[in-house]
Amino acid sequence: MRNFTQVSYFTLTAYFDVGIFKYLCFIVVILLYILIVVSNVFLLVVICVNRSLHEPMYLFLCSLLVNELYGSSGLFPFLLLQILSDVHTVPAAFCFLQIFCLYSYAIVEFLNLSVMSYDRYFAICHPLQYNAWMTHGRISLLVALVWFYAAVICFVPISISFHLRLCGNIINKVYCDNYPIVKLSCSDTTVNNIYGLITTSVTILCPVSLILYTYMRILKVCFSGSKQTRQKAVRTCTPHLASLLNFSLGCFFEIYQSRFNMSGVPNMLRIFLSVYFLTCQPLFNPLMYGLKLANIRAICKNLIFAQMQEIIL
Repeated sequence: MRNFTQVSYFTLTAYFDVGIFKYLCFIVVILLYILIVVSNVFLLVVICVNRSLHEPMYLFLCSLLVNELYGSSGLFPFLLLQILSDVHTVPAAFCFLQIFCLYSYAIVEFLNLSVMSYDRYFAICHPLQYNAWMTHGRISLLVALVWFYAAVICFVPISISFHLRLCGNIINKVYCDNYPIVKLSCSDTTVNNIYGLITTSVTILCPVSLILYTYMRILKVCFSGSKQTRQKAVRTCTPHLASLLNFSLGCFFEIYQSRFNMSGVPNMLRIFLSVYFLTCQPLFNPLMYGLKLANIRAICKNLIFAQMQEIIL
């Protein structure tokens, strides 16, 4: 018998009735979304309009910021609608579209961070060859490969899950997720589980291994170099390492919650851990890079002071 998706919609059961407080939740979430959009767009504009920032590191940062906007837009408008709704059902087609958006966001984030670590490695360990190697053509190619790989690697498991024969439509989360849908299947899910395990391992382990390798090399150069070299490495690498740690922590929470029973954990805490990597990372990156990178910080100060002077005059 040919497999097919039996359900036309999914029901999200992680939402619970908070009465009139749902309007307070709505306000908090929409303010959070506005803050994410404004901070990321502001940093993008600062980088784009200042030619002094058209360097590889900042161009890769633009890709990271665009990804934050992409991932946030795949979650927050949906959350806002669900908070105000009394019936938490999602059409199956939209559910799979959201899965594609959120999964591709996570993959792009890891790959982008690994490319940025390689860029820092080349700049610090091979400064003489850096400008010759990191041309705008190579940067564009690397960014395009990151996004293309993420799209392809996400499309395969979702297309496999879409044709599963399902015996239920209950997802115990506040957004759609592929693994809970696979667990609803009445048919054989061996291919889904194997592909999911391989994809998760490759997508996380390979970028993290590359990042660890590049930073081992960077540390080696720093310890053998001058004080100026060490200071430069610390200034440019601290935001990247902090971003990697924050996102890895969020992904760990999400994977652990999806694979293991967390019924003993309070519902609010489970919801927070579930959306941590989709909310904290888009806020964390513009703040971290904006505050820690001296060039961006100086330009932001000049822009703010210029606007204040215009208002006063």
